[in-house]
Amino acid sequence: MANEIPMTTREAIKALKTRGYSKRKIARELGIHRNTVAHYLGEGPPGSDPAKGKQSDSKCTISTPGPDPDPGPELESSPSPAQNKDTESDEGNEEESGPGRQSHCERYREIIADKLEAQLHAKRIWQDLVDDHQFKHSYQSVKRFVAKLKQTDPQRVWRMECEPGEEAQVDYGTLWVELAGKRKKIQVLRVTLSHSRKGYTEAMLRQDTESFIRGLENAFRHFGGVARLLVLDNLKAGVLKPSHYDPELNPKFAAFCEHYQTVALPTLPRTPEHKGKVERGVGYVKESALKGKAFDSLFAVNAHLRHWEKTRADKRIHGTTRKQVLAHFEQSEEPALQPLPVDLFPSFLEAKRKVHRDSYVEFDRAYYEVPPEYINRELWVRSDGRMVRLFNARMEQVAVHAKLEPGQFTKVLGCGGTPKSVQESLQYWEKRAAKIGPDAALWARGLVLKRKEAGLRVLMGLIHQLLPRHGSATLNQACAQARHHGQYRLQELKNWIEAPAQQEAFSFLENHELIRDMNTYGQIVGFEQNN
Repeated sequence: MANEIPMTTREAIKALKTRGYSKRKIARELGIHRNTVAHYLGEGPPGSDPAKGKQSDSKCTISTPGPDPDPGPELESSPSPAQNKDTESDEGNEEESGPGRQSHCERYREIIADKLEAQLHAKRIWQDLVDDHQFKHSYQSVKRFVAKLKQTDPQRVWRMECEPGEEAQVDYGTLWVELAGKRKKIQVLRVTLSHSRKGYTEAMLRQDTESFIRGLENAFRHFGGVARLLVLDNLKAGVLKPSHYDPELNPKFAAFCEHYQTVALPTLPRTPEHKGKVERGVGYVKESALKGKAFDSLFAVNAHLRHWEKTRADKRIHGTTRKQVLAHFEQSEEPALQPLPVDLFPSFLEAKRKVHRDSYVEFDRAYYEVPPEYINRELWVRSDGRMVRLFNARMEQVAVHAKLEPGQFTKVLGCGGTPKSVQESLQYWEKRAAKIGPDAALWARGLVLKRKEAGLRVLMGLIHQLLPRHGSATLNQACAQARHHGQYRLQELKNWIEAPAQQEAFSFLENHELIRDMNTYGQIVGFEQNN
């Protein structure tokens, strides 16, 4: 008896068919064979019985998920799955295609060829055809057509060879090794001089910028000179924004290249052939030097790599140059390398930080002031352990400070909004009040003597609120009246400006030239009692 599929699968076949799915797409969605789909759609071989879900001939079975059973005599003329892959029509097209059917992409041949020449992949080409030319067919059809174009017209890859000292290629490889009895992932940096194939290898735990540039620096010291060009991929330790024409380098890596007078040339993403001389070298290091070995520490790994480089890699006859690597390097490339600078590249920490609303940048838990025009913008912060330097997006220095302890500020703001103590702030605002006029100066002096530190905000209100609104002359006169009546509150000054007549009628005079001081009355009373 032939295999049968569940009723729910049968109904799904019919439902997908009504939605316009081809037999190929239905089979892929449900995980069954196309012949099974055709059978339940009533398009199976002669003798089938769709209503019963099985063939009337016992020799023929219905295909179910898994390996296809051997076809019976009635199915021998049906195309095989491999044949159907090329002859089946596009998704959504109900018509079965024959062997000589022309591709739907043929009319767009020149457009597709131009886009291939512009390094666009099949998915992007299909998207452009849909958007720009109302292409109604599937991505798979474009993918197959692109593959055929590449077979008939393959793009030539040009071999590049370099002059001595001209170029060094850089790449990373990841490898699991046994370190101190534990399996650990390490990053293997490989630097290869393109002319002689002389290499340098260093194992490290991370691919951060500091590890990367120290590895490159060690490579230059190992070679005894610097290549004029550095070809690398778009690793984050060296490249912030990849671009084949104008990439944005990590500022620290850019400073490193400037220090060693070399130029970094990142390659296109996913183009290993642009640095093919080092790509194979990473695999060579893994297979020949590290695979299957165990080490006590990372230091032991690098000691082994130095020994391997000296005894194996340098002694080999390179398959392309047909020369011994070390001899070729010493004869041709070493004299052509640029000289090393006197000093090593300075070691510093670097990070991008956003300027807070208070015009401070936080770095290593301390706070450093920058000009206020950089508020809410990002700056690069560098610290060498003694000094902290801040740079804008163009790497122009905008501020420099001595390194602070965590929790400290380069400038502490006082109560009055200035970097002074409260007493200094009182003196500052009293001087500003004195510029209004002589009576304002006397009133401000009396305010400070009477209310002390509490008078600071009153003086600030005098300058910021009353002076812009009423002017110096009016305010100076109001200060004279208020001082005459012993009034040292901001509201009382406002009253003398807005309703001076009312103030004259209801103000109680505490001090006047005709009124004696209370101490005087006390002395008089005491004198009379003694007599």
